[in-house]
Amino acid sequence: MLIYNTLSRKKELFKSLVEGRVGMYVCGPTVYGDAHLGHARPAITFDLLFRYLLHQGYKVRYVRNITDVGHLEHDADEGEDKIAKKARLEQLEPMEVAQYYTNRFEAAMDALGCLRPSIEPHATGHIIEQQQLVEEILANGYAYESNGSVYFDVEKYDKDYKYGILSGRSLENVKDASRELAGVGEKRNQADFALWKAAQPEHIMRWPSKWSDGFPGWHCECTAMGRKYLGNHFDIHGGGMDLVFPHHECEIAQAVASQGDQMVRYWMHNNMITIDGKKMGKSYNNFITLPQFFDGSHPLLTQAYSPMTIRFFILQAHYRSTVDFSNDALQAAEKGFARLMEGWKNLQRMAEGQKVKGQLMVEMKWVEELKTRLYEAMDDDLNSPIVISTLFDACRIINQLVDRKASIQQETAQALIELFRTFAFDILGLHEDTAAGNKQREEAFGHVVDMVLEQRQQAKAEKNWALSDQIRDNLAELGFEVKDTKDGFSWTLNK
Repeated sequence: MLIYNTLSRKKELFKSLVEGRVGMYVCGPTVYGDAHLGHARPAITFDLLFRYLLHQGYKVRYVRNITDVGHLEHDADEGEDKIAKKARLEQLEPMEVAQYYTNRFEAAMDALGCLRPSIEPHATGHIIEQQQLVEEILANGYAYESNGSVYFDVEKYDKDYKYGILSGRSLENVKDASRELAGVGEKRNQADFALWKAAQPEHIMRWPSKWSDGFPGWHCECTAMGRKYLGNHFDIHGGGMDLVFPHHECEIAQAVASQGDQMVRYWMHNNMITIDGKKMGKSYNNFITLPQFFDGSHPLLTQAYSPMTIRFFILQAHYRSTVDFSNDALQAAEKGFARLMEGWKNLQRMAEGQKVKGQLMVEMKWVEELKTRLYEAMDDDLNSPIVISTLFDACRIINQLVDRKASIQQETAQALIELFRTFAFDILGLHEDTAAGNKQREEAFGHVVDMVLEQRQQAKAEKNWALSDQIRDNLAELGFEVKDTKDGFSWTLNK
């Protein structure tokens, strides 16, 4: 399997550090609000990778963190903690906010068909490990204390190693970009970042340390928790492309400064979800939450979209490409997903004994070729769009079978069913969207009842009272209560 390594900027052959085992860490959410479409993308991307590694027989330890402290406004070293700010505004305890939105995040991920990670550690549960990391960096001379806070000495680190290897930025680039900030303050250098922050009197979330009562810097948690659960060296670290700098760049620096070498072998990053070409995110106030997608309540939405439509929409694009949100694109995804599921249903019907004879014989060789194409797509840096396109090719053959333009033997049909199930459900993580199907059936059901009652209205207009009463009575026997109104009629179904 080839995967694109952001560190080397090329596709590399994946080889796990320990044969048959994979350690994977993915940056999770900061839980101060509902997850939006931008959160769904890394969750689905790395769920796809998780599923495929499991399918290939690896034993995978998948760690995804919950950030519940230390992530300050604007991803900076100054300002208010995002969770503490939400707690202050809503007059709640910070942990109430964190727990509430963690629960909602988990529910949304379940709805999207994402498997739960092996371990989901919270930053607040690993303060000791983060303090130990800070102590190691200080002991090695790559950090300094200032007024109870501890900062990473980027300039010192850059001389011995190199800062910016993941993002491609030089130290001078970082300095130039940070000069617009209002002063250096406690730092020796604008580029330095916080490892531990002394808490101001108004800061609610704080822990005792040898430096001050305070809290860890945002970047510390992933380095500390990744090392705790996956060891000093592990295979894959993933996240959104917006985390390459500064978060992941700082993670690399922390790991090297504390242990002398890098922890992570492959760095993987999914690209952004955009609206009108601009990144979707809470900081831009242009986001649509997943619950809003599911119920259609956001003003930018023309309808509700099921979780499987959202998953299919994201998988239709390669994880390293940008995806621009639009209702048209989501509606197209909804139709595409429905077409794929219809192909699956037709395939199942044929396997249940329907005899199909046609001019074209679907041979086992074609199924094997289809299988090769599917595995080649997944092995080429998780190319889910090619997987979906290949499954659509299978649907075209299935339609020919349904239309009796082709024939297939039972053994070949079973092989095709197993291949379709493996890639559509086990690897892509799709499943039949019963909620969407029920909604469509209910809408169609309502239209049929309305049509019958319009025929009753026509009978009444023609003074055909016998037919009018017969329709009403027949509907009543089926459990419908029909009422005549000044505007026509209304009906309810008595359950």
